[in-house]
Amino acid sequence: MTDGIYTLANDVVFDQVVALLNSIEANAGREMPVCIIAYDNRLDKVREEVAKRKNVTLLENPSLFQRWEDFSYQVWQTHPTALNTWKEQGITTKFYRVGENHRYGAFDPESPFEKFIYMDADTLLINSVDFIFNKLDEVDFVVYDFQYKDLGHIYNVASQKLREVFAESQIKSEIFCSGFYGSKRGLFTDEERQGLIAKLAQGESEILYPSAPNQSVLNYMRMRSQIPIYNFALGLPENQKTGNSVTSKHFENRDNVLYDKGTRLTYLHYIGVSSKLFTRVCGGENLDFPYRDIFLHYRYLHQPEKRPKFTTKPKPYNPPPSLITRVLRKLKINQ
Repeated sequence: MTDGIYTLANDVVFDQVVALLNSIEANAGREMPVCIIAYDNRLDKVREEVAKRKNVTLLENPSLFQRWEDFSYQVWQTHPTALNTWKEQGITTKFYRVGENHRYGAFDPESPFEKFIYMDADTLLINSVDFIFNKLDEVDFVVYDFQYKDLGHIYNVASQKLREVFAESQIKSEIFCSGFYGSKRGLFTDEERQGLIAKLAQGESEILYPSAPNQSVLNYMRMRSQIPIYNFALGLPENQKTGNSVTSKHFENRDNVLYDKGTRLTYLHYIGVSSKLFTRVCGGENLDFPYRDIFLHYRYLHQPEKRPKFTTKPKPYNPPPSLITRVLRKLKINQ
């Protein structure tokens, strides 16, 4: 039986992927198996990086990906507005963010890991994940986040059907962020997927949130299938749980390890930080973003000589508008 970590990537997020791989090596060990799932065919730099690392593989399986793309397309065909809205927005693929659905391949019988942790490319591993794998011996789905406080990025909160489909207790405690979770190979068989599509076609699809399609559908799949879930953010004692989002400003950096009120983080998620920003900073632009130093540490862990050297104060990525811009906005002359 093999345990391992998945991420989803292409060359667009190359700098994040290198940082993630180095953080896994540093904090989970060089022997931790990692599999990069191909987002699309833009993989030249990713392939070169994989070739350098004995513990890392690249999953490129068109037939496997096609199964899950077809499933996702069937899901969104049941939705009353999503496909038309995406088309009006100029999205030329069959549906929005097709490549994100390749991450479902981790559940496929042909996938390499029996138990796995999935991490988005814009995350860093900060601690051992043995406790996640150990918990997967007890339940089929393990998460560690506070997404349950923000229903609006998972489901359509305006849908009256939402609370017909799921109990209030489920809605308040079971939703999760799809940037980090642990689960198992073999969940969501083809028969089970077709059953989910049938339920969606009966009107349940209106509860989905098209602006985060993969995250919404994955939450629906797990909740509708009644797969047991455990969230460490709810289960741990208050003095042992930590945050994980880059939006939290109080984490303390000690020797390139982050702590939340004295407790070591498990992972850091650079949620909302554009991949273009990482690329620009690694290219030498002195732009600021939260926890930039720890990202750069892991990105250049094995290439410290290539790390950008900044000698001036960094520019904020989203600089505040100038006085004249604020005045014009107030006068509604400039939007």
